[in-house]
Amino acid sequence: MNELRLLCVLAHPDDESLGTGGTLAKYAAEGVATYLVTATRGERGRFGDGAESPGPEIVGQAREAELFAAARELGLRDVRILGYPDGALDSVAAPEAIENIAGYIRRVKPQVVITFGPEGAYGHPDHIAISQLTTAAIVCAADPCFGPAPAIAEPHRVAKLYFIAWSQKKWTAYQAALKKLVCKVDGEERQVTPGPDWAITTVIDTSAVWPAVWRAVSCHKSQMSIYKKLEELSEEHQRYLWGTQEFYRVFSAVNGGRVKESDVFEGLR
Repeated sequence: MNELRLLCVLAHPDDESLGTGGTLAKYAAEGVATYLVTATRGERGRFGDGAESPGPEIVGQAREAELFAAARELGLRDVRILGYPDGALDSVAAPEAIENIAGYIRRVKPQVVITFGPEGAYGHPDHIAISQLTTAAIVCAADPCFGPAPAIAEPHRVAKLYFIAWSQKKWTAYQAALKKLVCKVDGEERQVTPGPDWAITTVIDTSAVWPAVWRAVSCHKSQMSIYKKLEELSEEHQRYLWGTQEFYRVFSAVNGGRVKESDVFEGLR
């Protein structure tokens, strides 16, 4: 394959903008084919400033439309929504979800896949689930024995897998601009626990595309009660938030070593 292809597999509408927006916009602008799988429609999320939700169907429809609007701002070639239940991704039938993601990987044939890390950013169960499902799907997509007969497209081996990572400085700026990210699961409060900076393998310069990222974030109007502070930030602070993105290289079939990468396609160009 001569064409470079990047796939992000994430949990909710707005993850693509807040989590990987700079990376998607940067590579799309460079001519890389960029793809997105979103596991849920975000129907249990916020809906404006109202105290009462209009219901999961309306919220889901609104957030789906916002996702496609953000995708246009980021220059994505294709978006696939799996439609699994928001807030319950860890309860879906894993074989079916893995087959769906693996099937998409086989059709798109990305060299690089990005998803959440095993900690789910701040312990969000949906983020953790999509990390596990995506990692399994990458393995299955490369297995010629995987899938129904006839097999769902030809097997495809992903060359590089990345987990989204955030340094302590980046998390501090991020939470100051939004809010303290907390998730309560089984009576236990989870929150951001940044890993050591030395564990970050890859730092991408996205400073040239930060306005596109902000436009994509702004598409998620139903969530703007959370993002209000972002509108008040100076250009300098905006540039810092969206000007770099950090990742952990889970595996690579084409390169290695401890020198930080500045390109997720290092070894593939």
